[in-house]
Amino acid sequence: MKSIAILHGRERTFPEAFCTEINKRNCGVVAQEARIGHGTTDLGRVYDVIVDRISHEVPFYQGWLKQQALLGTQVINNPFWKLADDKYFGTVLAARLGIAIPKSILLPQREYIEDITPASLSNMLLTSWEEVGAFTGWPCYLKPVNGGGWKSVFRCTSMEELLNNYNGSGTQVMMLQEGITWEAYARLICIGRKNIRIAPWNPDKAHQERYTKAEFNYGPELEALMIRQGQILNEALGYDMNTVEFAIRDGIPYAIDFMNTAPDFDRNSLTADTFEWVVQAMANMCIEMALKSTGSQAPARFSALL
Repeated sequence: MKSIAILHGRERTFPEAFCTEINKRNCGVVAQEARIGHGTTDLGRVYDVIVDRISHEVPFYQGWLKQQALLGTQVINNPFWKLADDKYFGTVLAARLGIAIPKSILLPQREYIEDITPASLSNMLLTSWEEVGAFTGWPCYLKPVNGGGWKSVFRCTSMEELLNNYNGSGTQVMMLQEGITWEAYARLICIGRKNIRIAPWNPDKAHQERYTKAEFNYGPELEALMIRQGQILNEALGYDMNTVEFAIRDGIPYAIDFMNTAPDFDRNSLTADTFEWVVQAMANMCIEMALKSTGSQAPARFSALL
């Protein structure tokens, strides 16, 4: 019997529906909540597939998941890839792939750990805030390069607002992005890199209304373009569970947020049809991975050595 485990935090609706869907199929695969204790260097492989929904907020899980991946477990998303990425890198990558992005700037940290002194930063030039503001224009968005869930994201309409928010960012590495004035917005739910559902999504609405109150008509050509670009991004990033957000301005989709390795799958956020699609798509992908699992599928980085 092959095994699938879901590692999650406070969310309940998706983990429960996901496990129920897999278990009722009687296909030689069992799904359950992950159970993790302390790690040891002689720990064996525990599950065939693990769906990771929480390690970005619980660093202990990250080491445990990397060990399981090394032992041949298929971890969604790959813990080596997701921990190496950040939002600024992703933005640069998207631009290199020919996908439209907002004008973006990587900023030096405002503060450093105690051991970093001015002498430690002798290679760093002073930031010209006038050049920064002129590059992105106003409004612009200040956000952490390793952030998520709209935490520590600030809309700045003036230099005063930008500097006030930057001065409160502490040791976080921040980036600044042009504010795209959009006429439509879309969130693409991506399962298995290629399987994509476009969901009208409005970031200006309250959290519980961003799907249910969004009404946009994209047209077949724009939909096809967004799906193709979403597939390109997922393939480049190596993500099998992701959401890609596009802000559409003058008919051009701008990739705004596309590194969501544990996207919101809550039943109360998604519409009923979209939630059911997510459950089915995730179940299909994970069952296929589990049935193909041999227990010897170490990441390519290490496979030639093992």
